[in-house]
Amino acid sequence: MNDALAINLGLILLVVSLVAMVSRRMRLPYSVGLVTAGIALAFLPIGFDVPIPPDHIYAVLLPPLIFEAALQIRWPPFRRELPLILTLAFVGVALAAGMVAVGMHVLAGWGWFTAGIFGSLIAATDPVSVIAAFKEMRVEPRLRLLVEAESLLNDGTAAIGFTVLLALGNGAVMDPAAIAGLLLWKVFGGFLIGGTLAGALLLLAGRADDHLVEITLTTIPAYGAFLIAERLDASGVVASLAAGMVIGNIGARGYLSRAGREHVFSFWEYAAFLANSIVFILIGLHEAHQAHSLFTQVTAIAIAVVLLGRIVAVYPLCAAFCRSRLAVGQRYQHVLVWGGLRGALALGLALALPSDFSGREEIIVTAFAVVAFSIFVQGLTMPSLIRVLGLMQREDSGGAKQSARS
Repeated sequence: MNDALAINLGLILLVVSLVAMVSRRMRLPYSVGLVTAGIALAFLPIGFDVPIPPDHIYAVLLPPLIFEAALQIRWPPFRRELPLILTLAFVGVALAAGMVAVGMHVLAGWGWFTAGIFGSLIAATDPVSVIAAFKEMRVEPRLRLLVEAESLLNDGTAAIGFTVLLALGNGAVMDPAAIAGLLLWKVFGGFLIGGTLAGALLLLAGRADDHLVEITLTTIPAYGAFLIAERLDASGVVASLAAGMVIGNIGARGYLSRAGREHVFSFWEYAAFLANSIVFILIGLHEAHQAHSLFTQVTAIAIAVVLLGRIVAVYPLCAAFCRSRLAVGQRYQHVLVWGGLRGALALGLALALPSDFSGREEIIVTAFAVVAFSIFVQGLTMPSLIRVLGLMQREDSGGAKQSARS
């Protein structure tokens, strides 16, 4: 390891720790603090740089983010909300991506293929700072579940749409039946690979009585499922999601030791914390050097059509459930729309575009601008919106928590 790399790694860890402390004291979204810190680091005389190649972000940083979030999802409430979540995550992402593609083609003059690629990669939500605010403010459990679970599944949907469009753009010839088969394989193949690998390693972990071994055995499906699925043309995001849900739900039933469960969850919480920190610092570094590209007509159009796409993806689809047991109140819908921040997945997919892809730099700059807007504007105003809408749990006179109606 050379001196510059060692200094940069140490500086990242120091900055991450300081920003976390300051953000908590100032009650600011952690992501905002990190992006600001990244901008400041860009101007240091030591030539600071994140020691991860941009095109590796998708494979290096996404698995722990997906896996850790999936660990937290409990199956019984998830199953109850599944029809609604699937509708938002699949139909909603398709509607949002289509709206963005049409908007960028008509209003920004992008070609249909470039606009479609951008629409697919920017459609998924990544409400990391929103979930952090939910934890701090004790937001109602159902709202937190809807936001987090929908984000997990729409990550997979967006990644699948992106890879299918990219394959078509690279000259792959597919009829509708072949496209449908590829989509099914990406979804169900990802679930099969992730679930099978996680289940097998849980059986092995059940024979261990060492929390270090148990942590190591969960690392294999988190990254292994992702890489195997990608190699087999299935969805790595879906595979990591499935692996996380299997270990989070089945592992808690005795396959992991009591001490092992605590250490596993703590380890992955830290891994996701570090991965998110690097992503947000990277955003700040990029924005510091691309400030002249952020305030353009194209980026303004992109921000507007992304917000419009999210509106189209939430309000009409929630209206379809208004007479069912899964009805979503207007206040929840407002949070789903405004809390649909963009983040690691959008940047990872944009940076993963081939170097010879026409329009690659324009897509990357525009994606960074949309992510920066969502972090600084939507992320900063989300706590105020939650308070105004009255969506925090409150305690009755006996000290028991009560939820305001959605």
